[in-house]
Amino acid sequence: MEVVIPRDEEITDVLENEKRDDFALEKVPRNGRSMSWASITNITLGVATAMLFIQMGSLMAVSFGAMNALLAAIYATVIGGTIGVGISYLAAKTGLNVNLLARGGGFGYLGASITSLIYALNFIMYCGIEGAIMAYAVHEYVQFIPVWVLMVFFGLAVIPLNWFGIKQLDKLQKWTMPIFIFFIVVGFFMLAKETTFTGNIWTFLPEGVEVGGTSLLACIGIMNGLVGIMALLISDYARFIKPSEFKMGVFMVGFMPQFICFFVMGVIGIWFGVQLNEQNPGIYFVHLLGIGGVIFTILTQLRINITNLYSSSLSLANFFENVFKFKPARVFWVIVTSVVAIFLMLFDVINHIGNLLTFQGVFLLSWGAILISDALVVKRLMKIGPLYFEYRQHYLYAWNPVGIVSLVVSSVIGSIAAFGYMGSFLQSVAAFFAALLAFVLTIVIAIITKGKYYVKQEANDIPDYEKLA
Repeated sequence: MEVVIPRDEEITDVLENEKRDDFALEKVPRNGRSMSWASITNITLGVATAMLFIQMGSLMAVSFGAMNALLAAIYATVIGGTIGVGISYLAAKTGLNVNLLARGGGFGYLGASITSLIYALNFIMYCGIEGAIMAYAVHEYVQFIPVWVLMVFFGLAVIPLNWFGIKQLDKLQKWTMPIFIFFIVVGFFMLAKETTFTGNIWTFLPEGVEVGGTSLLACIGIMNGLVGIMALLISDYARFIKPSEFKMGVFMVGFMPQFICFFVMGVIGIWFGVQLNEQNPGIYFVHLLGIGGVIFTILTQLRINITNLYSSSLSLANFFENVFKFKPARVFWVIVTSVVAIFLMLFDVINHIGNLLTFQGVFLLSWGAILISDALVVKRLMKIGPLYFEYRQHYLYAWNPVGIVSLVVSSVIGSIAAFGYMGSFLQSVAAFFAALLAFVLTIVIAIITKGKYYVKQEANDIPDYEKLA
């Protein structure tokens, strides 16, 4: 049998196609911003339709009442949508994701690397949580297979699905979305036969709980842990929006995923959770649909973990290239993310989700608030620093106190509030409180430093369409 060895130029074309598709360490050039807002939104829905968001709806409803859960879902949609549109605007305008935006957005090239690492760790944590939900759901149906075996299998299975770039993600999400919708509809149909709940769902309240007050604040606190991750994640995809679809793309990519994950998926979780008195969708979908529920859970969780791995691999590549000059292909970081996520599953990360989401919400919302404050107030309104986001290391200082100090101070104070040391009200809105503090601190420190640490020298090759003025 004749063995055909690919020519050097063919190998080069494959590598170049992968590079063009990823842009892990560089700006997406204008001619690379070629995807429609519909395709980009479709990709982000892989995350927005995760079972974690259904689970949060069920958890809040069963624990604190349906109306409190609904109000918290609306709150998260508004806050997440607002930050999401802001981040989407910056990414689509500049061709940069949040890791690269942070370099010239108040952090410096080493300061931004620290945020990239923490950002990557958040996505690895999500890979572990979503993978664990999938493993436990399948184990519910096939209990003779140990859970740890399922965790390892599903942790490895997602690697080849993430081997390529953004256009392949778009195709995969398009193919699987109709199947996802089908199972949701069948689930509602089966629920009508299974439920024994006879009252008005929206009046459901556990004993001793009332609408509003501490119960509502508790629900808002739960949602704050999730709001930041979605708003920042979309920058990895919004930077590919066609310039001709800029306005529609910024709104749809910035807001629609937030609406789907917090409101639509939240309402689905409330509806199923109240009627079945169960918080875990992996369990109640398997109960309702049998083998169909297993397929549905696997499909849903693979969809989100593909995007989790994609964003984590970009952030890890950014950090190690910037700090250690270590530049393997992105697929190397896909494998690293998957292996670490498997260890998190095996060490029961899902049972520590509350504390993890608390820290995550404080950090990520603060980070997003700094980028928006820096762009819209410091740079655009106050004209402090350059009117663009510089990401190239030789133009940048290692550290910029504007972003670093704002993030450290707001995250520390926000975390203190989150653990109840500043009263019950601030405990419940700690992430939002930290974000407001970060927004203001960014302005104050920029004024004090007079924009001195943004760039070593002004670049003369920034096109006008990427400038904020």
